[in-house]
Amino acid sequence: MKEQLFILLQKIAPQHLISRLAGALAQCTQPVIKNQFISWFVARYNVDMSQALIEDPTEYEHFNAFFTRALKKDARPIDPNAELVFPADGAISQLGDINQGRIFQAKGRDFSLSAILGGDPKLVSQFENGRFATIYLSPRDYHRVHMPITGKLIETIYIPGDLYSVNQTTADNIDGLFARNERLVVIFETEAGPMAMILVGAMIVAGIETPWAGQVCPASSAWQKQHYCASRKADIIIEKGQEMGRFKLGSTVVLLFAEDAINWEEHLFPQMPTVLGEAMANLGSN
Repeated sequence: MKEQLFILLQKIAPQHLISRLAGALAQCTQPVIKNQFISWFVARYNVDMSQALIEDPTEYEHFNAFFTRALKKDARPIDPNAELVFPADGAISQLGDINQGRIFQAKGRDFSLSAILGGDPKLVSQFENGRFATIYLSPRDYHRVHMPITGKLIETIYIPGDLYSVNQTTADNIDGLFARNERLVVIFETEAGPMAMILVGAMIVAGIETPWAGQVCPASSAWQKQHYCASRKADIIIEKGQEMGRFKLGSTVVLLFAEDAINWEEHLFPQMPTVLGEAMANLGSN
């Protein structure tokens, strides 16, 4: 009954308005407001500030600065022996094979590969019969997303959509959740072939940023359904373990790889906690 009410409230709520208001509050620099908000959040979600580069919660300019906080230099060592590493702290929602253009979401539910990529047939063809992983970042997690393998930026695609929450309850109850929500699709060329890193927006996620484009979600009207290729004289190469994006409030990362490109580590399973920099997969036959 509680789950049904939770889903109903999300369907009738003004999702974008609530999220944008939350974003405005998260940018508030008034010490009385932002310090109380941050202190409540740290206590409520048991956030380990000892790993943060700035340990004192009151030293952050606003809540967004706290939420996207940097970690100490050696807090997340990158496994030098792993060919692909986890891109974020969080938990594996699901992982496996892409079957007949469908990606498994939760028991009895899946979503379309074409839909989550925005419907581009040439792009979709690169990942047909490939492999996927969905990683959920909870509120207490570190919210910067890093590269699982060194890659050259090919393009960034903003896709507008809903802003449902992306926790296990919504994954279990809302069809095509990750292909319905606002998201940023980032395509890289890597040693493993093409790789898609999809940053999925959610309720009260106030923004998604990348190092090369700044804040991309929420997008201005000029960004709607537009492809972005960075204006540059040289290629943008992001090394394994380097930051490729961040969430202003938590959400989900969906990784896509081509057929036979990678093999997941054998010990991985759904709901398993993930730690940025630890071994996730190795290169496949291709």
